[in-house]
Amino acid sequence: RHDAGGTRTELNLSAKSAALGVARAIRGGSTEAAAAAAGAGGIASKLSGAVSTPSGLFQSALIALGVTVAALKAAPSKDDSSDAGKEGGGQAADAKPAPVKSLQYRFLAVFWLLRCADWLQGPYFYEVYASKTFGGVPASLALISRLFLTGFASTALFGPLVGRMADQYGRRAGTLAFSVIYALGAASTKSPLLAVLLAGRVLSGIGTSLLFSAPESWLVGEAMRTDGGGKYLGETFGLAYAGDSLVAILAGQLAGAAASTRGPTGPFELSVLFLVAGGILASLLWGENKAEPASDGDSKPTIREAVEVVKGDPKIALVGGVQSLFEAAMYIFVLQWPPAITAAIASAFGDGVGTPYGTVFSCFMTCCLLGSTVFGRLTKGGVETESSTGGMLAVAALAMACGTLASTSAFASLTSAAWAPLAALVASFFAFEGCVGMYFPSIGTLRSKYVPDSHRSVIMNLFGIPLNVLVVAVFLSIKKLGVSGALGISTAALTAAGACMLKLRGITKGGEPAAAAA
Repeated sequence: RHDAGGTRTELNLSAKSAALGVARAIRGGSTEAAAAAAGAGGIASKLSGAVSTPSGLFQSALIALGVTVAALKAAPSKDDSSDAGKEGGGQAADAKPAPVKSLQYRFLAVFWLLRCADWLQGPYFYEVYASKTFGGVPASLALISRLFLTGFASTALFGPLVGRMADQYGRRAGTLAFSVIYALGAASTKSPLLAVLLAGRVLSGIGTSLLFSAPESWLVGEAMRTDGGGKYLGETFGLAYAGDSLVAILAGQLAGAAASTRGPTGPFELSVLFLVAGGILASLLWGENKAEPASDGDSKPTIREAVEVVKGDPKIALVGGVQSLFEAAMYIFVLQWPPAITAAIASAFGDGVGTPYGTVFSCFMTCCLLGSTVFGRLTKGGVETESSTGGMLAVAALAMACGTLASTSAFASLTSAAWAPLAALVASFFAFEGCVGMYFPSIGTLRSKYVPDSHRSVIMNLFGIPLNVLVVAVFLSIKKLGVSGALGISTAALTAAGACMLKLRGITKGGEPAAAAA
């Protein structure tokens, strides 16, 4: 037989020897238990120390999010299992056509370079203009706000026109024009003249219109001309925006390095290099494609025709409603999360504690990567984009509503825990950013299905008008609204976007949508 310590004893051991053996076993077990407890206490102490500062808290969150993304990507998908079953049965799994692979490589290489150029400028927008002096007086917050709004107004005013030109003269030409125009806007930050800075913001607004229409229109146009290309558009959009999240994180690091060596204009200077590289690559790898002629044979799309197309098809209008409302909510959120997080950190850690904006941004981008990864797996699993988008919008509205509540003083008074507002905000904002990661490949797929190629770029920019009007209106009223009021408007916009998606789902249920290339 075995005693408590697992040592074999002979039957003729004396009672005293047996008692000593048991005592030693018990003492050894207690020592091991104490060691285990000490080890657990040490781990808990380390974890507590890691989250004892805002920087440590968000670094820990970033690691946890990264592990989650890696685990999700590593997990086998339903599509992978299906392919393995086919191969095991002696049947060749459906392979992605070589022309589709080529199209993805050509698009993604250019897209990521151009997106990196855009991301580089974001973190130092305020600082680069705050460093200017006019007549010996530093630029005021009001002046910087006007410069910011100039870009939005330019996008709303010139967007439909540049979209029409991209459809008429070619989407590759529109992408190359973006590289040139955006580079000029970035270069304008070197000037000390207010007029040049304002002109640069106008150019940047025009460039933004092209960035968010011309490359996507080129991809959809090429996919429709490529055998089997349309089938893989959802996958391509998923890859594009999953990679875009990684590009954003990299751009943040590069921007910081450029600013430390070249000052606040350094990231803008580096952005020009990426724009040049993206433009050169587009000119070498992309062929030109233009809008397919409308049914009447007119090869020159007009803005008025585009408006009539939207009015004539409720599915297009509903997709536009989702785009305008979601992106308006997203841009309002971009303006409000820094003060909301800063106030919550001050409540949890005390006044005077710094906010690690760069790490928070990296957490947001990792959440986006998680969302785009989820979209890719749902697409491979055969889930319709209309269904997954409807669910995503519901989650986004709920997350923003929770964030709105957590940002109010009333919420803080409901709990005695100082960390509660921060915990609620972080959870809500992370969930919303995950929805942002799902949104972009989702809306790209929906536009490819419902927006006709004959007016694709101009219609996409028409949808940007209500978006920019809403964002500017909220920005101008921010003193009255406050952070919670602005987030409340975001919640309402997301709820309305969900209603549009629900209506679209109802229209298309049980029937196939009209071909987007029609």
